[in-house]
Amino acid sequence: MTDEDQKQRLARLEARIDAAKGEAPSKSHADEHYSQAHLAWRMVIELVVGLGIGFGIGYGLDRLFGTLPIFLIPFTLLGLAAGIKTMLRSAREIQTTQLADEAEKNERD
Repeated sequence: MTDEDQKQRLARLEARIDAAKGEAPSKSHADEHYSQAHLAWRMVIELVVGLGIGFGIGYGLDRLFGTLPIFLIPFTLLGLAAGIKTMLRSAREIQTTQLADEAEKNERD
């Protein structure tokens, strides 16, 4: 029996136990950890993309006008600010979703 077969059997068993208890299938600890890691990577990517776009615009303008650091620095800083703003907006959205889920769960209990 492979490891994957055992995981599937265990997941089916947990679903049957939850059904017998009359509960919705619970999220396993590994699934919760994966979703948290996914959210963290999402925010890191948003920050890096903001920096990259700002750097690209600044570098492109400097190459176009022949002035290397004049546009590069401010646009990189603007990209950083935009990345941070987007990251904070995502964090606020995630927090709102989690609070709504907790409130819904408390109402059911």
